[in-house]
Amino acid sequence: MRDFVSARARAIPPSGIRRFFDIAQTMDDVISLGVGEPDFVTPWCVCEASIYSIEQGSTAYTSNKGTPQLRGAISRYLDTRFGTRYDPENEIIVTCGVSEAADIAIRAITDPGDEILVAEPCYVSYVPCVSLAGGVPVTVPCRAEDEFRLTPEALAEKITPKTKALIVNFPNNPTGGVMQEADWHGIADLLVDHDLLLISDEVYAELTYEGDHFSPARIPELYERTITLNGFSKAFAMTGWRIGYLCAPPEITAAALKIHQYVALCAPVMGQIAAYEALRIGEAEKDAMVREYRLRRNLFVDGLNKIGLACHVPKGAFYAFPSVESTGMSDLEFAEKLLHDQHVAVVPGSVLGPSGAGHVRCAYAVSRDDLREALSRMAAFLESKE
Repeated sequence: MRDFVSARARAIPPSGIRRFFDIAQTMDDVISLGVGEPDFVTPWCVCEASIYSIEQGSTAYTSNKGTPQLRGAISRYLDTRFGTRYDPENEIIVTCGVSEAADIAIRAITDPGDEILVAEPCYVSYVPCVSLAGGVPVTVPCRAEDEFRLTPEALAEKITPKTKALIVNFPNNPTGGVMQEADWHGIADLLVDHDLLLISDEVYAELTYEGDHFSPARIPELYERTITLNGFSKAFAMTGWRIGYLCAPPEITAAALKIHQYVALCAPVMGQIAAYEALRIGEAEKDAMVREYRLRRNLFVDGLNKIGLACHVPKGAFYAFPSVESTGMSDLEFAEKLLHDQHVAVVPGSVLGPSGAGHVRCAYAVSRDDLREALSRMAAFLESKE
């Protein structure tokens, strides 16, 4: 049957993150720092709104674009919170999570042979999505010495006449790196000079710990060439609800909508109602979760440095990205041995892009007690290898 599988599908590797998660599920007493999912439950006010809507019979399809109420709320939220304005009628699509938003954005702009730049280390889906769309993924390194920010120099080296767009994710999964407004201006000049599009995945925007998140679409010359992606999974602990959104100029939104309506039709109405409620009254609970993540970050990163795993302070998201080069092990070897010896699951940085080699991703979206125990086990692991 292998001959029936497309060459593109055969070429896509399985997720390196899921591999370690699947192994961890077969073991007892594992502390998993591997999967980027909040340990909080969705705020009850959000769940209650969805439950009530089901009781009232709200179980039908919505508009392909999403309910007018949710699109309007998203438009107001982005304007108020991040200073970006999108018309809810023709510049916003509600999607089945940010993963679908990224997929349809890439497919809407990519022709066979187009080179799509991907700032890395990065979430595992971007490069495969480019390949499945017929494009050529080209990674652009974000390095530890730059606090994993994207620099104009690194970007300029990768641009060719075939380049069509750049994909970025800040705050970043897996590094926790962020981009300030000043960082974006040099990037903006290159994108404008070479007439390139920008796909900006901002699902961790609310998880910014020093200052406020800066959306590149706020830069006037980038607004018309930026596709902004965001969602509810991280900030509102709504991973299983699968609600994200895509915002872009009308021509790109219309193209993405055609793909969305054929592969998903619409996002689940129950999830859309929940998302609307999250934007309406969920801010206090969101802010409480962000405060707790900041405390966990401080505890865990300080602990990593104390046990000898050098780690920069991530300014966003909920990941620490320590270097394991001092151990003499590769990131893959470190992660495998740590899991089998001490039952702590982390993700090798190399599965998240070449610049991630020599690091491991640790999601601190677990309790402080679990973080302390993970640090204790990691310290014991390092001592056993001396």
